[in-house]
Amino acid sequence: MFDHLTLPVRDLARSRDFYMQALAPLGIGPAMEFPGVLALGREGRPQLWLAGSASVSAPAHLAFAAASRAQVDAFHAAALRAGGSDNGAPGLRPHYHPDYYAAFVHDPDGHNIEAVCHHPETL
Repeated sequence: MFDHLTLPVRDLARSRDFYMQALAPLGIGPAMEFPGVLALGREGRPQLWLAGSASVSAPAHLAFAAASRAQVDAFHAAALRAGGSDNGAPGLRPHYHPDYYAAFVHDPDGHNIEAVCHHPETL
């Protein structure tokens, strides 16, 4: 539904480091960069814009699609190593649907960042 989204961040350099590390396991990386903004996406397509801002409004919730449960696990571990704080360890959330497997972290600005896989576990 969305083409792209802009997320205001207080410290662009800090957020750049966090998102580059946290989203790498999901195949998301830098797409474009201009003074004061960085775009991230898959295959070079700018989908998430981080924009340096003196103030950040109420924290947002962003959920990123993961191709597998292993990617969700890797995202969570990478995000914690990058300085994020745990907001929900990887696991099933059956109250959404039986195969909703997700993990949640807070980024440096308190935004709730999620990776989710909707597929059953494969062996």
